[in-house]
Amino acid sequence: MSWFVQAILSFLAAFGFGIIFNAPRKMLFYCGFVGMSGWLGYKVFHNITGDAVQSSFLGAFAVAVVAHLFAKRFRTPMIVFSVAGIIPLVPGGMAYNAMRHIVENDYLSAITFASEAFMISGAIAMGLVFAEVIIQLAFRKRTPRFYTKN
Repeated sequence: MSWFVQAILSFLAAFGFGIIFNAPRKMLFYCGFVGMSGWLGYKVFHNITGDAVQSSFLGAFAVAVVAHLFAKRFRTPMIVFSVAGIIPLVPGGMAYNAMRHIVENDYLSAITFASEAFMISGAIAMGLVFAEVIIQLAFRKRTPRFYTKN
């Protein structure tokens, strides 16, 4: 599938989940853009590294950074953009395959799929947290400290 098609589909997925999660109507386009940027970041790093876990971390990092920038620009909570924007990165297919293999009594394959889905989910959470910490450190307002001698 071409990059353009993947960009459009990830935009539509995030846009659609923005509707489901009741994001403000004016912010739906930006929710879609956040999802698209996260997915394209994931694809770029996946083509470089070949590892879905590292790529998911960096894709989630991109989602959090873009969501934070939009939140600052539009004075809207960051969660409006990040919740809808993270949807294209969620490993739903792997979780489905894990459950399917459990039902089929193929536990070895189920463990493989479940552990991969678990690691990707953890990488997504860590990407969001690391981006938030780095953004908070970068944009921290310096308050002057006044020292008095006693």
